[in-house]
Amino acid sequence: MKDVMAIINDTAHKQSLKELTFHRSLSAMPTAGRYRIVDFALSNMANSKIRNIGILTQSKNRSLIDHVRAGEEWDLISKRAGLFILPPMRMSDNFLSEEGDIYTYYEHLDYIKRSRQKQVIIYANDIVCNINLSEFVDFHKNSGADITVLYTLRDKKYREKHTLIETDDKEQVIDMAINTENAFSNKEALGIYIMDKKILIEIIENCHARGLGSLEMDGFVKNINKYKIMGFKWLGYYMRINSIRNFFNHNMDLLNPDIWKELFFKSGLIYTKVRNEPPAKYTNNSKVSNSLIANGCVIEGTVENSVLFRGVKICKGATVRNSIIMQMGIIGERASLRYAILDKQAIVFAGKQLRGDKHYPVIVEKKARI
Repeated sequence: MKDVMAIINDTAHKQSLKELTFHRSLSAMPTAGRYRIVDFALSNMANSKIRNIGILTQSKNRSLIDHVRAGEEWDLISKRAGLFILPPMRMSDNFLSEEGDIYTYYEHLDYIKRSRQKQVIIYANDIVCNINLSEFVDFHKNSGADITVLYTLRDKKYREKHTLIETDDKEQVIDMAINTENAFSNKEALGIYIMDKKILIEIIENCHARGLGSLEMDGFVKNINKYKIMGFKWLGYYMRINSIRNFFNHNMDLLNPDIWKELFFKSGLIYTKVRNEPPAKYTNNSKVSNSLIANGCVIEGTVENSVLFRGVKICKGATVRNSIIMQMGIIGERASLRYAILDKQAIVFAGKQLRGDKHYPVIVEKKARI
């Protein structure tokens, strides 16, 4: 994998996640008790021996930079390569949304050109999975493709907007549509592409010169007849964190031991920033079932079917069911939560009740007091 570099595109905005991404980028969003979404991308790349990784960021990048630091948790510190943060030249995210990601790639074209690797993996910022990218790279090299897209199979009845492709019997892509609800195919692209570096540079320069803004739409879809685009099928567990519902469902999925083991162990370990905290503390009155409890938590009440991040406190008599409570949250005595998502450092005072729905959980913003 010495000839492969990777770029994580963390510039995409998800309006359906604005309650949780107001203070942070999507890659920096907490998930699974003590991880961030970016941990999965970085771990997949590190486990696949990719050592040159760039992250295209937006203006709200402080949380991401604080988390990934120099990449030591993923063994990415190197004299010749390593982890590179690629910030926007313009600090307003309005420019990113109006001009698309091509402009951001163009801003950092010198990083791509100076890199020694011959192939580039483009990785979306909303995908959670555990995949061996070596097989993906080998398929691309052996197929003679200009571009290869990783895809999975989905039921055609699934109606969420996503990117679909259609392939022939040799896995060459013959049709592709971005953010469509028209289920013309059951092959969903996961936002992970690989191509020769010279082709990526050509696409970026051509799109920028013509005022075109989207790498996927203007670079890939509109050039489907110009480049040989192949599809690589992958059938492991994944989740696109592109909505509150998907974020909630993903964390609830992790309460299934089979899914948890696949996501964190199957193709390699998932690494994250290390924090030295004590183990969770359970008092004599606590009752916990089918839940994921991170380090530093103090449980004095009842927790069922829930995910608790580091440092959460559930006070005596409080009840938490089917909920996600992020770092340093506090649930007061006799308070009750059902189908709720609490951002970091949120406090629910004694006796209060929050009740959402399985499909529409209640959202409590960061540092809120209820």
